[in-house]
Amino acid sequence: MIRAFLPDGDGLRLAGPGDTANPIWIDLINPDQAELDAASGAHGVEMPTRADMEEIEHSSRLYIENGVAFLTATLPEGADTDDPSLAPVTFVVASNRLITIRHHEPRSFVTFPDQAHKAPIACTTVDGVLLGILDAITDRLADVLERAKREIDALSRAIFRRSETPQAKSNGFQHTLEQIGRKGDLVSKIRECLTSLERLIGFLGQVTLQRKSDKDVRGNIKSLARDIHSLIEYTEFLADKITLLLNATLGMINIEQSGIIKIFSVAAVVFLPPTLIASIYGMNFKFMPELSWWFGYPFAIVLMILAAILPYLFFKRKGWL
Repeated sequence: MIRAFLPDGDGLRLAGPGDTANPIWIDLINPDQAELDAASGAHGVEMPTRADMEEIEHSSRLYIENGVAFLTATLPEGADTDDPSLAPVTFVVASNRLITIRHHEPRSFVTFPDQAHKAPIACTTVDGVLLGILDAITDRLADVLERAKREIDALSRAIFRRSETPQAKSNGFQHTLEQIGRKGDLVSKIRECLTSLERLIGFLGQVTLQRKSDKDVRGNIKSLARDIHSLIEYTEFLADKITLLLNATLGMINIEQSGIIKIFSVAAVVFLPPTLIASIYGMNFKFMPELSWWFGYPFAIVLMILAAILPYLFFKRKGWL
């Protein structure tokens, strides 16, 4: 699928069948080989395939070929959930046209055309369109991190302010661990996206210096780099908080287990003396004075009750119960 956009004042509009003007932005969505070949022929450079875009080497993601810059970043799809999918997006920056190649649907690409007039630089140049898209992507990732922060705070309150029954606590801890794991995975994926964007912005800054782009363009690149760096630091803060919540939850689980083991230990000690007495009088020796005693049975019962009560009172006095 191919979408082409034309400048419309300070914004963009989708090119229609009757438009003859050259588009400033061409968006290739899940392109087949024929569409890639057409784009390659139009600019005299080979467009990367999906396999090329998924390479992790820095030189395979950020490079210049015949004066055309190729910039690849990892972006999320479905970031409104705790399990977004990540895939690479390549920005092909020529002197008069921007081409984006992607195989998934990041939300920023859906919303940006309608909000292009709000971009930091008017979308009348390739640099303006590219920076507008990158700014929209950064804002989107910031929104995802803000949502993650609110949900992590809710988890924190749930962990440290529990008052349920032991059974409810046990079930709650399992659910909490699952939630912590999902939030940790989300923050990790967003950090991966931000790291790839930080590298892209750094390379783009070098490209604009070589091309002697406008001062406004270079200034916006620096501002965008600072925003991305601050978001990376924010992911580190969230990762530390998730680690704290994980350790706290595991500690709570250990406390609950220790309490259960303590109850069984006390019960075992309380019932051990009565069991010993019952075992003695359960032996089949011929000569046992209490066997022929009329008060032998009540005496054994009272003795077993006292043997159970006395350890309980002792533990109670020591504060172990």
